[in-house]
Amino acid sequence: MAKLTLPANSRVQEGRRHEAASGAKNVKVFKVYRWDPDTGENPRLDSYEVDLASCGPMVLDALIKIKNEIDATLTFRRSCREGICGSCAMNIDGRNTLACTTAIEDIRGDVRIYPLPAMNVVKDLIPDMTHFYAQYASIRPWIRTDSPAPPDHERLQSKEDRGELDGLYECILCACCQTSCPSYWWSPDRYLGPAVLLQAYRWIADSRDEATGERLDDLEDPFKLYRCHTIMNCTQVCPKGLNPAKAIAEIKKLMVARR
Repeated sequence: MAKLTLPANSRVQEGRRHEAASGAKNVKVFKVYRWDPDTGENPRLDSYEVDLASCGPMVLDALIKIKNEIDATLTFRRSCREGICGSCAMNIDGRNTLACTTAIEDIRGDVRIYPLPAMNVVKDLIPDMTHFYAQYASIRPWIRTDSPAPPDHERLQSKEDRGELDGLYECILCACCQTSCPSYWWSPDRYLGPAVLLQAYRWIADSRDEATGERLDDLEDPFKLYRCHTIMNCTQVCPKGLNPAKAIAEIKKLMVARR
């Protein structure tokens, strides 16, 4: 039987513990993944005791409190705090989600926080999104047309055609679905993944776009599209309630219909 072992420097070790100030009565423990490429040390799981009596209700509030008041070296991305920008996507309590929309009270026991899986880590909770954005750019996510634009107004579409984009345009490219997909874990260099394919369908479904055939040609590949096995992890974790699996299925239906 083959024995698989992780490289010695990849094992997550027990880290430092930061205790709450004496007198704190409503304490919650946050166990946070830490890794600094400059030290050459193994990643570790630091424990922070946070007094929820002086903390906002969301996991992101706790992370900001930890950085501001306990450990200024903690590194993570965040921006809008409203579930719009996708910057604070991370794995919380075993689920890919946004820290700004995840309520602390909904998590039983210690809160475990890791960076998004299946991506290289830049530092601590920051994943390297370079490859993900390159895949997104590869689908050319803009309206492509051959006909000239109307001289006196924008390109119009009916309310019905506009409705076809509901459930697609709301994607914030947080990569929660992308990094929850086992098919993407196995073939991130060739499979485009649920987030990028949902975006691809968003432009295929747009009545103003005139490059449907070319877009489908670009996706006609054993790996780009067809590595999806409808596991549905992507739909389950999407913080915006979107259905990438359905979008992928719609692309496959179009592939069959045009043959």
